[in-house]
Amino acid sequence: MTRLTASFWVAAYRKRLDLHGIPCFVAHHGDDTAGAVMVKLNTLDGQAQVFQRSFDLMTGDRAWVPLVEGAEGDCDVAIARQRSFDPDLWVLEVEDRQGRHLLGEDGLE
Repeated sequence: MTRLTASFWVAAYRKRLDLHGIPCFVAHHGDDTAGAVMVKLNTLDGQAQVFQRSFDLMTGDRAWVPLVEGAEGDCDVAIARQRSFDPDLWVLEVEDRQGRHLLGEDGLE
């Protein structure tokens, strides 16, 4: 199965969010081809969640799982830690008071 480039996936994800009226910003531009992607969901109340893509070695399935959740500042610290050892990392920030991020939808795994 052919894998999408990171920049293509990011563009498609941002478009899908835009169609639902959910703002998404590129907080850090990673490697266009093979950079990993983290998604920070900011609920605009001082709280946030950070999602990363996980790969199940037993089944081959991919899923978005929470890396950290809680105070927005704590989430920012976790992102900074990840960026310190992965300069190719993309960081997207989704802002939605309802907590929508659409990561569980078909085509985004």
